[in-house]
Amino acid sequence: MNFNIPTAAIHRITFKQETSATKQNRGGSNRSLSTNQAAFERNPESDSFEFSIGYINDTHGQTNNMMRILSGLKGDLKLSAGDNDIGDEKNKNVHKATYKFLNIAGVVASALGNHEMDTTQADLIDSLNGYNGDLLAVNLKKDMLEDQDPNDIAEFGRDHLEEKLKGSKIVEVKGEKVGLIGASPMDMFERLTHGNYHLDCHVDELEDTIDDIQDEIDSLKGQGINKIILLSHLGHKRDQIVAKNTEGIDIIIGGHTHELLEGIREGENLFYSKTGEPVVLTEAGKDGNYFGQLNVAFDKDGVLTKVQNNIGETHKFHKNMIHQYMFDEILGKADKVGFILQAPPPPKSLLEENPHANFVCDAMKDEMGADISVWNNSGIRNFFHEGTIDSRDIKDIAPFFDRMSLAEVSEKTLVDAFKSAVETTCKSHGNKPGLLAVSGLNYTVNIKEGKLKAMNFVDKDGNETPININNPRADKMYKLATDEYMMSEGADYAILAPADKCLKILPYDKDVLTCNYIKKLKKPIVINQTGRIKYEG
Repeated sequence: MNFNIPTAAIHRITFKQETSATKQNRGGSNRSLSTNQAAFERNPESDSFEFSIGYINDTHGQTNNMMRILSGLKGDLKLSAGDNDIGDEKNKNVHKATYKFLNIAGVVASALGNHEMDTTQADLIDSLNGYNGDLLAVNLKKDMLEDQDPNDIAEFGRDHLEEKLKGSKIVEVKGEKVGLIGASPMDMFERLTHGNYHLDCHVDELEDTIDDIQDEIDSLKGQGINKIILLSHLGHKRDQIVAKNTEGIDIIIGGHTHELLEGIREGENLFYSKTGEPVVLTEAGKDGNYFGQLNVAFDKDGVLTKVQNNIGETHKFHKNMIHQYMFDEILGKADKVGFILQAPPPPKSLLEENPHANFVCDAMKDEMGADISVWNNSGIRNFFHEGTIDSRDIKDIAPFFDRMSLAEVSEKTLVDAFKSAVETTCKSHGNKPGLLAVSGLNYTVNIKEGKLKAMNFVDKDGNETPININNPRADKMYKLATDEYMMSEGADYAILAPADKCLKILPYDKDVLTCNYIKKLKKPIVINQTGRIKYEG
């Protein structure tokens, strides 16, 4: 298939289908990367330089997946598009494990994602001091600390973060120099767990970010660099805009929007720069469920002539026992909890009911002695796998640390929260924060209208009592269990109950409750908790 390049272009690109690349993991098992490959080629005899890039994005502190990725990630150059980490200062061991993973994998640079900024600047600097590579963010700007209240440094952990971040770096690959640039997302500070930690920072808007990137490209070109990779946590749509409105980028290792880009397709992950040169985009899903290998060739002028994009499925790779031991040293040895006899695939959309999250809600309700439990669906980061399950598997499902809370919540407060959640989810990009997982309730939604249509309370015997969502009672109270982030900090909604009104706040999170619940059941678990969300229209 031939593609006509804009008039300013100097070449034509031809697609050809490639066979899958078979990789061998360190445990000796052969694993195949995705067969949905495509490559483009121009004048092969003029190619002068070939190398491979192993890439990751949005691993979100998923330590079990990290150990599997270590058995499969290959490449002459290893890179990340950011969100390697997750959680605030309460997750310090996960932070340590994340940067240990990056070091073992040989990831030399990463974009600065929003989740890297979940923690304080002081804690982020502490993590970076143990990282052998660099975090890159050409468009994150730091106001002078002298302009801030000096007490902020102690109270909010603000520090000289700008001294640890770079806009770009130059690396040597097989004797050739390659330029790397990093970019952070425009919505960085809308997504932070603790925005007050970073009030002295801002991210440039897209137009200014494009200028920032181009200035960095020009600086690299001035140093004789003609092969340039952007590590981007901007998101896939913005990556496309950057690709078409800059000059000099060859590859964009992308993240943030959790797209899974397989092969090479024009208009999806192959675009052309202002001067008509090809720009290839990657993104490998989320939560470390996938990783990639990009095989590339450049001609003597630094123009891409061949690309093959391979995607690896993490679950097909085994953990290396040495890496398991290293992670156990940081995180503590995992406790075997039980056995999952049957579990469905995770939902692909936050509009779908999530039986894995519903099961965790069952655990919360039972262990807390609540009438109802709810969970913000966007907080779930993994799912139950069939087979033996341990405490770390469950922690990966709920990696954020928030204390469990129990409070008396009125029917009106509950209904208002669900109405807001449904409306926001149905109208937002990516359907965030997602339809709420529940136990002790079922409810009906109309996705097209973005409306809550009905709700029923379900008692411990399975009896349903309708709730009048048009006139909910302010005097009817339910014992509600959820984490403190949703209960008292608001998450993506109004708070359900302030902390000083809670009946109980436990010093641990839902992962501990779920482990206890599974142990107490003393039988193989079947995950099939569905039918709690009904769909109308």
